[in-house]
Amino acid sequence: MSRSAPTFASLSLPADLLANLDSLGFEAMTAIQAQSLPAVLAGRDLIAQAKTGSGKTAAFGLGMLLQLNLTLFKVQGMVLCPTRELADQVAKELRRLGRHVPNLKILTLCGGTPLAPQAASLEHGAHLVVGTPGRIQDHLHKGTLDLARLRILVLDEADRMLDMGFAGEVEDVISFCPERRQTLLFSATYPEEIRQLSAAIQRDAERVTVEALHDSKHIEQRIYAVKDNGEKPALLKAILAHYQPVSTVVFCNTKIDCQKLAESLRADGYAALALHGDLEQRDRDLMLVLFANGSCPILVATDMAARGLDIKDLAAVVNYELPYDPEVYVHRIGRTGRAGKHGLAFSMVSPSQGKRQKGIEAYLDHALPMADAGQLEGDADFRMPARMATLCIDAGRKQKLRPGDVLGALTGDAGLPGEAIGKIALFEFQTYVAVLAESADQAVTRLQAGKIKGKPVKVRLVE
Repeated sequence: MSRSAPTFASLSLPADLLANLDSLGFEAMTAIQAQSLPAVLAGRDLIAQAKTGSGKTAAFGLGMLLQLNLTLFKVQGMVLCPTRELADQVAKELRRLGRHVPNLKILTLCGGTPLAPQAASLEHGAHLVVGTPGRIQDHLHKGTLDLARLRILVLDEADRMLDMGFAGEVEDVISFCPERRQTLLFSATYPEEIRQLSAAIQRDAERVTVEALHDSKHIEQRIYAVKDNGEKPALLKAILAHYQPVSTVVFCNTKIDCQKLAESLRADGYAALALHGDLEQRDRDLMLVLFANGSCPILVATDMAARGLDIKDLAAVVNYELPYDPEVYVHRIGRTGRAGKHGLAFSMVSPSQGKRQKGIEAYLDHALPMADAGQLEGDADFRMPARMATLCIDAGRKQKLRPGDVLGALTGDAGLPGEAIGKIALFEFQTYVAVLAESADQAVTRLQAGKIKGKPVKVRLVE
């Protein structure tokens, strides 16, 4: 981050909000925050073009929090997202930004989970809702969601929502919103469809654009030429052995290729999972947990399935096959090298994909550096087993479980040192906790024999 970047303290924000931002490590604003927040705080409609990982959630989230009447348990802000993964990510970030706010209630409304429990939560009221267009639409038509007091509407990754065919659902949801509202539209690209959407739902929207291309100082890009697809498996293993990234997302263009590659890697001793659109939502959620907490170092994914994937310290991205769209290439590699950290982005290019490479280079306005696979050095016996293992505890937010309760049980009754415990992910009825693989059996045995918050719990090791 540049030293000359404006700070949050330069905005007219309440002292408690600034203190919370400071405790979260928010100091200088990112480009999208600096350009967007003045308009958002002034109550203006906004259309902002920025890539994934640019800090846009804070750009709209702070504006939402400052508009809330906390004594009114009615939905006053809503964020529409293309995928459940992104909705979960946005809701989590909004809770962090608003953790200083007493009695703030944020609900996530997405498909893949039963409608009834969500409707029951809505009966008790909420200040903010974050969800996918289809599920939000379901609640509106059933009368379980009331938007009469909505003040601010956010469309996050609006281009992806349109690409996924949600235009009709988005229009229907907006028809339930009050005409007098603030509408913020965030999109990585600005095609004609987005222009038309903005014209239809916004008033005198201010437009800001943040450079969508990635800083080469933060992301090291390399192209490896292959004669045909048959050379790719060995090349992938050579790249992993040479660079030894802690975590890697390997992008394939089809779900069949994802499945085949993940199975091949697992057969060779690599802990890899395939993330694609055919999976049940619960399985997708679990895979993202395992990848984020280090229980699976390699995720083989399609672009659709990986949209909304937010791994803050993703070490490397591999394009097993180049995408057809240059913008997709930018989105792929932008998942590494975030927040100023160094990232690695490798691409395998066969002669038949030369046209795609030229298209990407034209879009980036520079040639992609070529690398020699013969210079890759690494132990031929190198493998990537999982460093962590994941325990599933059959209790979650609904049972008032907190991360501290789980940590206390593991370091207390279970006898694990604090450094053996990794990320703890709370869901409604389950909690997933990462522990060092060599400590997993001990943790399961001790927890099964003990209690958490004075109650026995069911614990199992996620295979």
